[in-house]
Amino acid sequence: MNRSDIGLIGLAVMGENLVLNMESKGFTVSVFNRTVAKVDQFISGRARGKRIIGTRSIEEFTRSLMTPRKIMLMVKAGRPVDEFIEQLLPLLEKGDIIIDGGNSHYPDSTRRTEYLEGKGFRFVGTGVSGGEEGALLGPSIMPGGSPSAWEHVKPIFQSIAAKVNDGTPCCDWVGEKGAGHFVKMVHNGIEYGDMQLICEAYLLMREYLGMTADEMSGVFADWNRRELDSYLVQITGEILAHKDVDGSPLVDKILDTAGQKGTGKWTGVAALDLGIPLTLIGEAVFARCLSAVKEERVKASRVLSGPKHSFTGNRGEFLADLEKALYASKLVSYAQGYTLMAAAAQEYGWNLNYGGIALMWRGGCIIRSAFLGRIKEAFDKNPRLSNLLLDPFFTEKMDDVQGAWRKVVASAFSNGVWIPALSTALAYYDGLRSERLPANLLQAQRDYFGAHQYERIDKPKGEFFHTNWTGRGGDTASTAYTV
Repeated sequence: MNRSDIGLIGLAVMGENLVLNMESKGFTVSVFNRTVAKVDQFISGRARGKRIIGTRSIEEFTRSLMTPRKIMLMVKAGRPVDEFIEQLLPLLEKGDIIIDGGNSHYPDSTRRTEYLEGKGFRFVGTGVSGGEEGALLGPSIMPGGSPSAWEHVKPIFQSIAAKVNDGTPCCDWVGEKGAGHFVKMVHNGIEYGDMQLICEAYLLMREYLGMTADEMSGVFADWNRRELDSYLVQITGEILAHKDVDGSPLVDKILDTAGQKGTGKWTGVAALDLGIPLTLIGEAVFARCLSAVKEERVKASRVLSGPKHSFTGNRGEFLADLEKALYASKLVSYAQGYTLMAAAAQEYGWNLNYGGIALMWRGGCIIRSAFLGRIKEAFDKNPRLSNLLLDPFFTEKMDDVQGAWRKVVASAFSNGVWIPALSTALAYYDGLRSERLPANLLQAQRDYFGAHQYERIDKPKGEFFHTNWTGRGGDTASTAYTV
């Protein structure tokens, strides 16, 4: 029998479209789904007449694949991935490759890589971004895991991935073990930040400037023709223009409570574990949490007071300032995400190509934007760049836009408009550019109440001191350590 180049388990939205993408690039694909009726429906529907082999058991599925077998799991993250791995292992041969293409937590991919390599198999944990359309037409793909697996999956992954203008695929090897899913996690965290920033710009236009949905749609469409050119800005303009059946803006009828699947939270937790100030993405996650307590907010709105929105200036000038504020804040989000990836690379021994990651995000994925081309250039010039804000191009840009950024934040605060992400981005910028922060007082406080010790500016770093602040304490100090 003719055997398939690759097999895919899990015929939900992403799985189906990835299969059709692979087939359109010349690959023969075997498919299986726990609910076998979905296989029959797919084969008789969208897959009819294509090089797609439907199978009705795990045994039939594995027999249909050429070796080394390449099996991609597009199932719910967590236990379902492990359950399918255990079902597959007795039917596989040494060197076969299992690929997890779901939104798995990176420690799970690290664990699975070690587990499968210990049994003679290979594992790839890969982020896939782009949603339904990206899966079908070309997603961004971020693979990591067993390095020896890359040569086998590379032709397929790079064929189906999105391409930038010169034809370079938005897919390359990220690193060992959980590196691929870590980079995808950071991608999703930046996505949370981008979406929140755009929503705050929308809120300022609606609540402070009193603009209609059609007017706002025009602004976003205009921004998308300049430096903010991106998928999320583009679709925001399209969403605001969309009308319900009665002709009114559909967006106005959608409940203001946001869901989340956990990748933004994972990004924040990873930042806390690694000691990285991921403030903007953290605020974006908490913003969704605050949106979820709708009933409490409704009650509070009737009790808690604040200034009434009152705009008396030039609308065009404010919108120009808002465009700059959004650009600056967006850059902070990326800068924080990249510092997190650098910290993880150092912690876990990954050799991440930061310019290459920007290229992988340049097309196909949800955060794709022209902006990423500049980020790639920054890391191409200086692969050891410690913070994007220190790249000469971005340093100059921040200098140019920060006046407008500060005016927008000040106006929002004065008028009681909620902008947690725009404002925390500015706070991070001001903190980063501060040679001296008030943590000296904080360290004195810790030593005062807990004898936690402090370092001195006139002594070598790493030498710790304790003061008997009250005269009632002793000379015994707590052990100095940092979590």
